[in-house]
Amino acid sequence: MSDKHDPEFEKMLTKALGTTADDQIDRAVAEDIVPDTNVPAGHKSGFVAVIGKPNVGKSTLMNQILGEKVAIVSPKPQTTRIRQLGILTREDAQIIFVDTPGIHRAQDELGGFMVEVAKAALEGADVILFLTDASETPTAIDRQVAAYVKQVSDHSKVIHVLNKVDAQPKPDQFQKDYDLHRALLPEVELISTVATQGHNVPLLLEKILERLPEGPRYYPPDQVSDLSMRSIVGEMIREQVLKFTYQEIPYAIAVDVEQFKQRKAGLIYIAATIYTERESQKKIIIGKKGEMLKQISSAARQDIETFLESKVFLEVWVKVLPDWRRDPEALKRFGYKL
Repeated sequence: MSDKHDPEFEKMLTKALGTTADDQIDRAVAEDIVPDTNVPAGHKSGFVAVIGKPNVGKSTLMNQILGEKVAIVSPKPQTTRIRQLGILTREDAQIIFVDTPGIHRAQDELGGFMVEVAKAALEGADVILFLTDASETPTAIDRQVAAYVKQVSDHSKVIHVLNKVDAQPKPDQFQKDYDLHRALLPEVELISTVATQGHNVPLLLEKILERLPEGPRYYPPDQVSDLSMRSIVGEMIREQVLKFTYQEIPYAIAVDVEQFKQRKAGLIYIAATIYTERESQKKIIIGKKGEMLKQISSAARQDIETFLESKVFLEVWVKVLPDWRRDPEALKRFGYKL
């Protein structure tokens, strides 16, 4: 990838964003949140935007900090499509993480939506975590995202998180690449992590708390995400499709959870449809004699039962909706709307 200035990427990133953080109370009122001001003296709260190119470990890091899975994870880039909040509540603080889609060059309406979501997360954020991947040399997108972060935010609010420091395939290349990553935002603090193992995550949490202002509690202490149960369940099903069809199905799937009912004590009935763009993709997901769909459904059901702490009866169908990623009405239907 060329290091030269990329006017198309610059155009994509530089739609006007406010550079001044909004007052937290005003933001909360705008989102119909009623802050709880009955908190201990010195209580801190705020929004932490997690940003970077695809597949650097943003969702993994957020799940690790929260101590439970609220965002789906896949080795496939652009797994995260929507802005999702991960809410960490402690006695002394409430930290609201904003997990975002990886910034990339959008090729369709869905890609454009994902880039806009990532950009919007920077507006008004109290802290920005800029993630890069230590297992590879920084790319042009890393550099341009870093430049954009520098443009819209005070460097004191930014922490550079160098993730996957255990995964450098060429150990003799590590120091050289480390210096290149460090040079992306040399004026901000850098913390090396291995998000999958929790390495340096407690230190990162300390550094985030240092930067947060005092403030109220915005969400109930037991709430860990702003997504509905249906949305999270749909994402869990999509995660398993990505896992089992890694090579064959790129990004042409969406999941619609059509029914979510408590049928009897201790049993939840869920009906969902996986949408693809082509008949050939549908055949791959179903598999020979339906075996692939059975594997996807079984793995998804286990994850959903763990999340809901309940037995689940899950029914999944597969349908074709041609070119849905380029259809504004379909994007709206599946929840991909700013």
